[in-house]
Amino acid sequence: MTITNSTIADIPEIFRLYKLATDFQKLKFPENLWPEFDKGLITTEVVENRQFKIVIEDKIACIWAITNSDPQIWEGSENDAAIYIHRIATNPEFRGNNFVQAIVDWSKTYAIKQHAKFIRMDTCGKNERLINHYKNCGFDFLGMKKLKNTSELPSHYHNADVCFFEIIVA
Repeated sequence: MTITNSTIADIPEIFRLYKLATDFQKLKFPENLWPEFDKGLITTEVVENRQFKIVIEDKIACIWAITNSDPQIWEGSENDAAIYIHRIATNPEFRGNNFVQAIVDWSKTYAIKQHAKFIRMDTCGKNERLINHYKNCGFDFLGMKKLKNTSELPSHYHNADVCFFEIIVA
């Protein structure tokens, strides 16, 4: 297993994995579906080295993105030194490998290099199984709330209950 930045050549596979993740959400959690993400957003993340992948046997097994700021979601915490994990999507061929734990382990090292004090993540909807999974991977569950201003966020945040997770980096 190798963790590295995604490349421009990976963009079609990134979108394929997002579609597969959305199809899975339709079956399991139809009330909180990911929208179709903008190609410009994903391209920017790749070019800025903020889109990552886990590669196993020359196949992309999992992807995710990070930001260093998330003011619309983490209202009132925009000045914290933090990294924010977004859009973890696992290739169905590799489900069950606990990639979230691998991402958490990688994120701790990445956060220290970035001088971040927090690793943060959010998810929409009250999915107890997912909440417990994230807690088991080391996140503290900070609770749920509706966001005040979602105008610049993807549609799955609009009027959603958002769960907040955090790891304090030692």
